[in-house]
Amino acid sequence: MIHFKRLDHILISIPEGKKEDARAFYGQVLGLEEVPGEHPGAALWFWIGDIQLHFREEPVGPYSKRHPAFEITNLDEAKLELESHGIELTYSSEIDGRQRFFFHDPFDNRIELLQFTA
Repeated sequence: MIHFKRLDHILISIPEGKKEDARAFYGQVLGLEEVPGEHPGAALWFWIGDIQLHFREEPVGPYSKRHPAFEITNLDEAKLELESHGIELTYSSEIDGRQRFFFHDPFDNRIELLQFTA
């Protein structure tokens, strides 16, 4: 049996030539702290708490409902912040004990933000 301790990182693909757009969106709009340094594949890394979010340029391919889900402590404030940047929010089926919504980044990656209520 594998005993998972925590999520270490998530890699999100972005279209080639869009690294600076990713840096602006995730660093400025979402306010994430960038991990300095040279990273494999010229990836761009950010911190979310003790988890890293990695972005790597790759040829554009089909998109799906794959997504990272991030627990946050201020879902209502996050809604207002994203909407102030013109970002459309979508909702899915309800899950007991949590509130959540989805949005897409500028590269059409689906992202979920959630907050536990119980």
